[in-house]
Amino acid sequence: MTTTLITGANKGLGFETARRLVAAGHTVYVGARDAERGRRAAEQVGARFVQLDVTDDTSVEAAAKTVEADGGLDVLVNNAGIETRGEGNSVPGAADLTADQIRTVFDTNVFGVVRVTHAFLPLLRRSAAPVVVNVSSGLGSLTHLSDPDHPGHFYPGVAYPASKTAVNAITVQYAKAFPDMRINAVEPGFTATDLNGRTGTQTVEEGVEIIVRMAQVGADGPTGGYFDAEGPLPW
Repeated sequence: MTTTLITGANKGLGFETARRLVAAGHTVYVGARDAERGRRAAEQVGARFVQLDVTDDTSVEAAAKTVEADGGLDVLVNNAGIETRGEGNSVPGAADLTADQIRTVFDTNVFGVVRVTHAFLPLLRRSAAPVVVNVSSGLGSLTHLSDPDHPGHFYPGVAYPASKTAVNAITVQYAKAFPDMRINAVEPGFTATDLNGRTGTQTVEEGVEIIVRMAQVGADGPTGGYFDAEGPLPW
């Protein structure tokens, strides 16, 4: 039995990923900051709940102990993520972004990935087929951000793309450090979730395709890559 932990899994992409992986036969932990929402989500999909705030060391360490006591971990999906919003739900551009705003985004999107991965590494290293999926974004591609012919070029925000570019770099370095693991970054696509005020152009069912696929890669699967549903993406 494959045991999987998904952060930020009480709604959106994380929730749908949990549902799909439970259906695929995984024992799934729904990680969520809010205990009531997390438990409700876990019950809905037949998963287990573990309280987990990726910005809090104590919470993450307690979650790791809980999962270890239950038997260990094979797959980690670092899904929790946020974007800074200003007045009128707008994304602050370069002229308005403050250091505090970008720090808040990085605390969840970047430091959270490192915090959770570090805490669960001992469990993953005991697995026969350990997998880590880091949910990135197409906006993390410097190639796309700098290409005036690509839609991502026109995204005005700074904090979110910068955080996802950092996630991509973390993915590459972790994959090199742990060649026995399959560690990849994925781009779900512009999916309608609370993160973007439900302005996304695809459903969560479509968005999780690449997450679910990479959560199930075997020992001969890719590692250190950056993928969407169509294949590899340019860094």
